[in-house]
Amino acid sequence: MMAALILLVLVAACAGVVWRLLRSRHMDLWIASYLKQWPRRLHGRGARMTHKHTHVHFCFADHYEPFWHKPDLATARARVDRWMDRYPKIAAEHTDSNGRHPQHSFFYPEEEYDEVILDQLADLCRRGFGDVEVHLHHDNDTAENLRKTLSGFTKLLNERHGLLRKDPVTGQVLYAFIHGNWALDNSRPDGRWCGVNNELDVLYETGCRMDMTLPSAPSDTQTSKINSIYFAHGEAGCCKSHDHGRDARVGEWLQGKELLMVQGPLALNWSDRKAGIMPRIESSEISADALPTAARVALWEQAAIGIEGVENHLFIKVHTHGAEERTAGALLDGGMQRLWIELEKRFRDRPGFSLHYVTAWEMYQQIERLCRNEAVKASSLREEVVA
Repeated sequence: MMAALILLVLVAACAGVVWRLLRSRHMDLWIASYLKQWPRRLHGRGARMTHKHTHVHFCFADHYEPFWHKPDLATARARVDRWMDRYPKIAAEHTDSNGRHPQHSFFYPEEEYDEVILDQLADLCRRGFGDVEVHLHHDNDTAENLRKTLSGFTKLLNERHGLLRKDPVTGQVLYAFIHGNWALDNSRPDGRWCGVNNELDVLYETGCRMDMTLPSAPSDTQTSKINSIYFAHGEAGCCKSHDHGRDARVGEWLQGKELLMVQGPLALNWSDRKAGIMPRIESSEISADALPTAARVALWEQAAIGIEGVENHLFIKVHTHGAEERTAGALLDGGMQRLWIELEKRFRDRPGFSLHYVTAWEMYQQIERLCRNEAVKASSLREEVVA
C-alpha cells in the first residue's frame, strides 16, 4: 500500500512538472489539438499515396519591418537596399517544378509607410520575385479607426504603387493580412496590441480575404486550432473568434463575411531538443536562431495542412522578420539558399511530387480553386489525358 501511494505521489508530481512546462510556453493552448491530429496526419499520408501526384504549394510570408526598433530613415532604407541587391540574385538561382523562381510575400506595416521603400518593393514584385500585402501593429484601437486605417493604406498601396488587386465586380481593393504582435482579433489576454473585438469583421469589410498570422506559438495569442486551413468569422462582443472555424473542403467556399485562415505548421521537433530532453516547438519561423533544415522541412510536410477532399495538395506557409539585421544576414547569406535547396530536394526532385513557389495571394487563389472544385476537375482531366 505504501509503495503504491509513493508511486502515485511521484506520478502526480511528474504530471505537475510537465503541466507547468506546458503552460510556461503556452503549449496548453494547443497540445491537445496536436495530439488529436496524429490520426489525421497518418490518414492524409495514406490518402496521398493513393494519388498519382502530390502538389506542394510553398509561401514565404515576411513580417517586413524596415523601421524595426525605430531607426533613422537612412538605416531603414539601407535595410531594404540590402534586400534589393541580394535577394534577386540568389532567388534567380532556384526554380520550382514549373521553372518559377521563389516568391517572397512582403507583409508591410501601415505605420512604417515610406514612399521610397514601397516603390522599391513594387519594382521587385514587377520583376517577378514576390508580392506585397498588409501588416499592422496597433494598440488600444477602435473599429472605426481601424476601418479608416486599413481602407486608406490599401488604397494608397494600390493607387500610388500599383500593388494589391481589385475585385472585378465591386472594384474594392483586396488584400491578405498579418497582425502585428500576433494579437489578431484582440486575442491577447491583457487586451494589448489591438483593442478591437470585431476585428475579423472590419478586416473583411475593408477587403481582407485571407489571414496568415498563425501560428503564433509560444505566444499566448496562439489558437487551439492548429495546422489548418479554415474559415472564421467575427462573433459579436467576442475576441479571438478565430480560435475555431469551418475547415476548408472541396465543394464549399465563403459563406458570408468569413476570412480564410491559412496557418503555418506547428509541431514538436524531437530531432532538436533542449538539453537533449525537451523537444523544441516548430512554429514555422525562419530566423537567425531558427534556420531551415531537412528535418524541419519534413515536419512541415508531416503537418499535412490542406483541404478536405484533395489530400494530394499540401500548403506550407513559413514566416520571418526579414528586415531585421540578424535575420536578414542569416537569410541573404545562406539561409534562403539552404531553404530552397531542401525544398527542391524534397518536393521538386522527389518522384511523385511537384513543388510550386507561390505568393500569399496566389496561395489564396489556389485554395479557392480547389474549394470551388475548379482545380480538382482540371487536375483530373490532365491525369486522364496523360493516362
